[in-house]
Amino acid sequence: MRYRELGDSGIEVSEVGFGAWTVGTDWWGDRDESDAVEMMEYAVEQGITYFDTGDVYGHGRSEELVGEVLAEHDELVVATKVGYDFYNNPQAGHGELPKEMDADYLRDAVERSLERLGTDYVDYLQLHNANVEELTPDVLELLDELREGGAVGAIGLALGPSIGWLAEGEFAIEREFDGVQYVGNLLEQDVHQHFLEHVREHDSSTSLIPRVPHSSGLLNEQVTPETELEAGDHRGFRPDEWYETGWEKVEALRFLERDGERTMGQAAIQWLLSTEEVASVTPTFRSKADIEEWSATPETPRLSEDEQARVADLYAENFGVERFDGMAHEDYRTSVDGDDLRDAGLLAD
Repeated sequence: MRYRELGDSGIEVSEVGFGAWTVGTDWWGDRDESDAVEMMEYAVEQGITYFDTGDVYGHGRSEELVGEVLAEHDELVVATKVGYDFYNNPQAGHGELPKEMDADYLRDAVERSLERLGTDYVDYLQLHNANVEELTPDVLELLDELREGGAVGAIGLALGPSIGWLAEGEFAIEREFDGVQYVGNLLEQDVHQHFLEHVREHDSSTSLIPRVPHSSGLLNEQVTPETELEAGDHRGFRPDEWYETGWEKVEALRFLERDGERTMGQAAIQWLLSTEEVASVTPTFRSKADIEEWSATPETPRLSEDEQARVADLYAENFGVERFDGMAHEDYRTSVDGDDLRDAGLLAD
């Protein structure tokens, strides 16, 4: 395993992180909690130190389980998220809960998260799907207060693709938040490339933290035409055509595999790690085999310039797939116009 700094925080994170959204929830099918803790322990053994959770995952249960592991391993770097009010709102299925970005609510939510994690300090605090207009002076002052008071080591935003990401990520990058987390992978590159260019344009210290590097199971081939997803697995809500075009695109990327040296799943992570602006990549681990394979990625061959150029050409040509392009992120852009935000002084020119 290798490690990189998160923003300018001085905090080092493992290049491959553990996305604990699978822990304490049924969003990826049923999982025994003892198995989940055992998986996290195994990840630590493989050199993974960065664990990303959120208060809304299992309505706090994910944080509690991460806290059990943290109690035994003080070398861990733990990230959590706040901003969804599950305390006062029941959740039906996987539907989105109401957000609450009031500073007083967020202060209380952080305190409750720390209690569940069993600590008085969290390395990295993220606002969960905050829209840019919710990043008010009061909220920004609270983030500074938490960091200066020693409750939080670093701050950032965790952005969901369907909530709004363009102005939000730009806001964080221009103000040099320590990190921005988002969905980004070989098949869904728009958000990743945009933020990468924005970090470079503004010479920002903000780190990028892409998640879902395997595009919901396509690039690690855990979802194939023969796969039957478990009841409750959120990936079952993807349209059939999304998977069909995705499988065709995966075939076009076969050149990234190196027999005995690099699997497709590892290549997908390596593509994201090919730029220094990325601090960590957080795949969705569902088994010890996943952990063993993907945690070994930093030791596999980096993508060559030729391989990266071929990927860029394929993406520009939509991998030669002319029909349904369900990977596009155009409908993911925030409804708030960036020019309007700049006129209001919320974003730099």
